Parts: sequence; C-alpha cells; structure tokens
Amino acid sequence: MPKSLRIGIVAGEASGDILGSGLIRALKKRFPDLKVEGIGGELMIAAGCQSHYPMERLSVMGLVEVLGRLPELLKLRKKLIQHFIDNPPDLFIGVDAPDFTLAMEGQLKQAGIPTVHYVSPSVWAWKQKRIYKIKQTTDLVLSLFPFEARHYEPTAQRIAFVGHPLADSIPRSVDPAAERKRFAVKAGEKIVALLPGSRGSEVKYLAEPFLETARWLSERHDNLRFIIPAANEQRHDQLHRMVSEQFADLNIQLVMKNSREVMAIADAILIASGTATLEATILGKPMVVAYKMASLTYAIYSRMVKSRFISLPNLLADEALVPEILQDQVKPEVLGPALLKALEDENYKQYLHQRFAEIQQQLHQDADEKAADAVVELLKDKGVLP
Repeated sequence: MPKSLRIGIVAGEASGDILGSGLIRALKKRFPDLKVEGIGGELMIAAGCQSHYPMERLSVMGLVEVLGRLPELLKLRKKLIQHFIDNPPDLFIGVDAPDFTLAMEGQLKQAGIPTVHYVSPSVWAWKQKRIYKIKQTTDLVLSLFPFEARHYEPTAQRIAFVGHPLADSIPRSVDPAAERKRFAVKAGEKIVALLPGSRGSEVKYLAEPFLETARWLSERHDNLRFIIPAANEQRHDQLHRMVSEQFADLNIQLVMKNSREVMAIADAILIASGTATLEATILGKPMVVAYKMASLTYAIYSRMVKSRFISLPNLLADEALVPEILQDQVKPEVLGPALLKALEDENYKQYLHQRFAEIQQQLHQDADEKAADAVVELLKDKGVLP
C-alpha cells in the first residue's frame, strides 16, 4: 500500500460529522500519513480533516429554506469542485447531504476521481428514481441500514451495508447510572428529555410546542423535570430566550450539548425526527417523534414521500413502535397523551425495550472498520491501491 493517500470529503451536518470522523480514524489506521481535506465539523477536524469552510454553511433543511441560501451554496460547491479537479484526490467521499454532495461526486467522477457516498439517500421513501443518478455519480454507496440494498438492485449499484457507528459506540460510551448521579436525579423524579432538533429552523418550529407540551404534562403528572440539551451556542441562546420569557414557571433545565447523556437518564423523550431518534432507540428509551416545517415545504414533501414511516425506529422495525406526529398535529393535546403513555404504560415500555435491543444488535457491525474496508476494496479495484 502507498505511504500516503489523499482524500477529499464533505459533510453537511452533525450526524455526518460523526460518520466522517469515524471513517477518517479507521482509514488512518491503514494509512498513517493519510491527508484529508474538504468540509467537516469539530469531530472530523479533530480526526485530521482540513476543513476549507465551516460545516454550518451547509446545514440547512427544507425546500423553501434552501432557496434563500441557494446562490451561496452553489457558489461554494463550484469552488470545491474546481479545487478538487485542480488538485485531484485519490478518492472523494460525500457524507450524506445528497442534494449538495451527489452533484460534486458526479463531476469529480467524470474527472476520473473515484467517488463514495456515505449514507444512502432515502430512495425507499421518496424520489426513488434517484438510484439512476446515484449510479452515474457514485462508485460506492456505504449503507447504514440493512433494508436499503434491495432498492438499488435495478442499477446493480455497488453498495456495502456497514451498520451504524452509533450502535457500536453508545453501549460503550454511556453509563446511565453514573449520568443520573451527575444530573442529580432524585428518587421518584421522572425525567423527560426535550430534543427539538439541532438546526435553527427545527427549533423555530418545534421548541414552543414541545415546551407547551411540558406545561401540559406538568399539570397532569407530579415530580417531572424537563431537560433540553442545546446542540450549540446559537441553539442555547435561542432556547434560553424562549424558556426565560415564556416558560419560567416550569421545572426546565437547559444544558449545552450532552444530548446522549440526557437521553440516557430520561424516562421518556419528545424528539425531532432525525438521527437522534436512533440514539434514543439504541439507549432503549420510549419516545414520541415529531416534526414540523414550513407549510409550503411540507405540502411538497408530503406529496413525494412514499414510505409508511418517517422515524428510524419505525422504519427499522417495519412497524409503528413509536408515535409519529407531524405538522399541524404537533401540539400539546396530541403530544401530551402520547408522552403519558411512554411514561406510564409498563407493558408498552417492555415491548419497546425488547424490539429496540433487536434493532441495536442488527446495526452493531463495527461500522467505521467495515466502511474503511469497503473503501480500500474500491481503491484496489480502481487501481489506486495495489
């Protein structure tokens, strides 16, 4: 194998930063002089990625919301593509963010650079014909979930199921008993975690109904404490203003980051749909999943989505394990009763724990190492490695 390998990589949000950093570390075991550059967050930078732009510039959600940022995003992508064409890496990896990274992969592949897309786009849910674009742009798809490969059969796409790093890391990294001591959970106290998302737009639409639901629950259930982990300083400031101005009467604790630790001590979780629901699943926690977005965005998406479910626990189980509450139904009179069941129904909680354990075992594949192995095999087949 060569003494050095140079990789271009782009991730667009926190979940991609986790995946990208794990893959970089696994590749560095095989190639100690590995050079990595592109766009990454704190974890990827710590793993050795030189980030040319802040990852937050790509972190935007929703069709309508993207329109306002489109000129900036297109300009940034054009610069990155030209940089990598002028300075060709041995491999380019797009980590999720398919609307941004697939176009990059296509142009770089045409320039003779092998391409990998880490995280299958949701072709099983909507825009199923994207499999043909992915085939044109991407030499290898690294898939997190076992059900995804069959959707690529019409194009004979090269795809590797690697499992999910969260299924590998969470059981090792969190001690719920120790965390309950750290957060000073009192005997008989029930903890409800509120996770309204990491993006500003998510907090804008979800934080207030989540907090109104906390008030609804407090009026019906004794000895509750609500904990909200803020994803970053901007979200912390956004949430702090709302809590102090409108919900100061509630027993609410706002903390910086520590979302996994907060979920580990929770008796129930009210959570935005996204990767955090997988963390809650692996932790075995009852949850209510909610999502709300701009009305026009939702009107467009709702006509395009073909999947029965939107939340990862339900998709992986292929059954309605947890409530999914969307758009106009995201209000305390709907969210509250669902959370009460999550807190009080022991038979339901026992069944969830069993099914969640099965999902965790299915996804526990040593994902970072499997992803690195698949990348090495691709580079060998492309003649980059002997």
